[in-house]
Amino acid sequence: MNLDELKRQAAARAVEFVQSGMKLGLGTGSTAKHFVELLGARVQGGLDVIAVPTSEATRDDAIRCGIRLTTLDEIDRLDLTVDGADEVDPSLNLIKGGGGALLREKIVAAASDRMIVIADETKWVETLGRFPLPIEVIPFGLAATRRAIEKVFADCGVSGQLAVRKGRDGHVFVTDGGHWIMDAHLGRISDAPRLAQSLGSIPGVVEHGLFIGLASTAMLAGSQGIRVVERR
Repeated sequence: MNLDELKRQAAARAVEFVQSGMKLGLGTGSTAKHFVELLGARVQGGLDVIAVPTSEATRDDAIRCGIRLTTLDEIDRLDLTVDGADEVDPSLNLIKGGGGALLREKIVAAASDRMIVIADETKWVETLGRFPLPIEVIPFGLAATRRAIEKVFADCGVSGQLAVRKGRDGHVFVTDGGHWIMDAHLGRISDAPRLAQSLGSIPGVVEHGLFIGLASTAMLAGSQGIRVVERR
């Protein structure tokens, strides 16, 4: 079974938790795309839900699948957000943002009563950091922001290459919010909550890809089936 099939299995399990009348957050990325498609099939069968997408790409997918959409300006809380992750640790802390939607993903997750993470088993790690940590930044004063980030890294006992993300066309990748992303290749983050708090204090940092204390459940699909992990 290939990774894409595993992702779809995890998404299918998460769809089982959706009930009519729910207000949902729809994540971004290859695994979340499976969830949107499977949810759309249930909507076509009569399921009544309304959802907030976390990116323009997810918005387009949801419209194509016939899912009613709303915004966080129109409703105050979501019952459930389902999203993927680039890494998941045993405390259900996450690295997200490989697809560049981390800011909207975090806003939606924080506005939800529950967040379910769906992923294949390769995303499970004992310690975060193998996947490059995305840091969304404002282009203005980028050199000063980089220096501040590097100082935070030193204070938190991590180090590694920090690079502005480029798109497939070779130009700087620009997020849906008009910001840039710097990817930090740290290898290992020994204290993710401390690093998250420290990065959040830098003026030029809009948001970062450390999702601490937001996920309540992870559904990890592997060759032996789906492992469900609840936050301790």
